[in-house]
Amino acid sequence: MSELLQLFKNTRSHSVALCEPLEIEDYIPQPVDFASPPKWHLSHSTWFFEEMILKKFVADYKVFNPHYSFLFNSYYQTVGERAIRTERGTITRPTVDEVYSYRKYVDSQIDKLLQNPISEDLEELLILGINHEQQHQELLITDLKHTFSYNPRYPVYKENFNLTAQKNDADCWLEISEGIYQIGFEGEGFHFDNEKGRHKVFLHDFEISKSLVTNAEFLEFMEAGGYENFKYWLDEGWNWVNENQIKSPLYWTKIEDTWNSFTLEGLKPVEPDHILTHISFYEAQAFATWKGLRLPTEFEWEAAADQLNWGKRWEWTYSAYLPYPQFQIAEGAVGEYNGKFMVSQMVLRGASTATPKGHQRKTYRNFFHPKHRWQITGIRLAK
Repeated sequence: MSELLQLFKNTRSHSVALCEPLEIEDYIPQPVDFASPPKWHLSHSTWFFEEMILKKFVADYKVFNPHYSFLFNSYYQTVGERAIRTERGTITRPTVDEVYSYRKYVDSQIDKLLQNPISEDLEELLILGINHEQQHQELLITDLKHTFSYNPRYPVYKENFNLTAQKNDADCWLEISEGIYQIGFEGEGFHFDNEKGRHKVFLHDFEISKSLVTNAEFLEFMEAGGYENFKYWLDEGWNWVNENQIKSPLYWTKIEDTWNSFTLEGLKPVEPDHILTHISFYEAQAFATWKGLRLPTEFEWEAAADQLNWGKRWEWTYSAYLPYPQFQIAEGAVGEYNGKFMVSQMVLRGASTATPKGHQRKTYRNFFHPKHRWQITGIRLAK
């Protein structure tokens, strides 16, 4: 078996393994517009292989179901019409069993395709599809946690599966000297198009924390009235706090004067020395301001990355999600992957405990709107 085929099979199997603890009822709900049901993630990642690869590289390919392109396209305008994103949870048919049959059908077709030598273009698309599915694996588990959080019984996804119970292993500041630094991907191996355009940036002297902010540190901010004092907040963030009555990180709830946090193992007491998570950019920026510090830029983060122990949290930076020099949007549907989202979003660097193994790079640029906090996000400070 080729290395590429093995990687494909391993990736596809991992998505299925993430769903093994689920009951059939867990595959469908979508309580918010930004999170999708597990059934949709399983289907959309399969649609990607069928639409982007099998339809183009297999002569007389017969699609599994002609309606699936409409149902499981996400945002690809080039491909055609698609179901409304906010209504993915209302689509009860096809059934979960039919979705798994769809996955098996597409997997068998990819397997057959890879039995013969393939072109470089096809290999690149397959690797993109694998990385695309890895992205959806992280979203699947974090979206599922968000859905479970609406249940007043605090359901358990899986025992001994707590993705937010980590501690720091360093507690000091790293000094980075003024100079010119190279930013962006270089070398062999997969990378997304938004990492391309390696370029030089000038950075002044700065320091960056080798530890991430803990629950105890953020509790100090809360107890000092951080959520009630406008002077720490950006205007947009202050409006967000007040309009949504935000008083704590996502999934925190106070029971008999004790803060608890909803996890994939159910409701757990907030552990002071655990790394803070599920925080928005607005909260990260306000906390940094309260401390008299700041968030690093994405360029500072990358310049320091080799000397940091990262990978436990996606870390907010104070950088807008913008193209690098010479960035070009590819032709066709794959060109819609990253470029069209370069507006009104902030960059996160690193990776999280939900990120699939092998999907981390110091040049990886994740991006979300500043209000979002359902991903496993955290805060690293700079000065």
